[in-house]
Amino acid sequence: MNVSDLFQNPILLPAFLAWMVAQASKVPVEWARRRRLDLGLWVSAGGMPSSHAALVSAMATAVGLREGLTSTVFAISAIVALIVMYDAAGVRRAASIQARILNQILEEVFTGRPLSEQRLKELIGHTPMEVFVGALLGLGIAWLWWHFTP
Repeated sequence: MNVSDLFQNPILLPAFLAWMVAQASKVPVEWARRRRLDLGLWVSAGGMPSSHAALVSAMATAVGLREGLTSTVFAISAIVALIVMYDAAGVRRAASIQARILNQILEEVFTGRPLSEQRLKELIGHTPMEVFVGALLGLGIAWLWWHFTP
């Protein structure tokens, strides 16, 4: 096996491209929505669009295009993609809400007292819309990759 083979893999390439496009687009999307420049979004979880959803939907799309929609490997990749997207919008979103509430409690209870200023990371999950947009982004990038690369 040669490491350069990874850069020719027809499943990995569109999946990681979709992830990179989604991750890179978070900063300009945040700027457009809130006029807030947050360069940390380039390396963080959460935000619009979901890079997790983009990655796994591009993977499943590329597998489906290469192996066929009736293949076992497509079924497995589609199921994994659905689980990841459900988790991003469900479990991780609930953790985000809990972190926000705990941070509010800390501010209200300990205002004026010298305690730790450490806060929980609040942006770790996605809204269903963020997951949906990420999934469409991944699907589109994989489809374009499949149809327009040699």
